[in-house]
Amino acid sequence: QVQLVESGGAVVQAGGSLRLSCAASGRIFGLSAPGWYRQAPGKQRELVARITSGGQTDYADSVKGRFTISLDNSKNTVHLQMNSLKPEDTAIYYCSALIYYSYADLVNDRRQGSWGQGTQVTVSS
Repeated sequence: QVQLVESGGAVVQAGGSLRLSCAASGRIFGLSAPGWYRQAPGKQRELVARITSGGQTDYADSVKGRFTISLDNSKNTVHLQMNSLKPEDTAIYYCSALIYYSYADLVNDRRQGSWGQGTQVTVSS
């Protein structure tokens, strides 16, 4: 079964930037409604950014103006560009998306929700 795999997490100083990526581990037809979530130690997982099935973007208030989510349909890859990072952005970042395995799945709206394993982002002050 195909899974989502995140990459790009690192240790960065406050004010710096990182670009996270999320791609399927195997062959798929497409992704839909991708989102990035994060979970800091001792806290619940929270939505960071998402692209709705209608193509609109939503962001948590805490990241508006600093983070940008994008979906590269040609590569079935989701990115999260993070600028002006703050220590409070430190967390494990997870991506999620709906996976279409074939064109027939798309036509018949058969999709599978999937989560990645997460990638650690640490912002030092």
